[in-house]
Amino acid sequence: MTVDEIKAAFLEALNRVAPEIDVNDLDPIEDLRDAFDLDSMDILNLTIELHDTLGADIPEADVRKLTTMASAIDYLEKLLG
Repeated sequence: MTVDEIKAAFLEALNRVAPEIDVNDLDPIEDLRDAFDLDSMDILNLTIELHDTLGADIPEADVRKLTTMASAIDYLEKLLG
């Protein structure tokens, strides 16, 4: 899977969890929780969406790696190798 495919899947998953976010204007290094007031349930739903979309098994200890778009894409790229 390419980085562009991972990014597209991440943005789609984020849009399903928080449809009010304009993913086209997303700053790659901005903390999603702070910028868009996402709570722990939103982040959990994001990990579920990523699992369903990409088949990515994200351990609870790694959820903190999904706090920015850039870190999430980097993490998913390594995870999906």
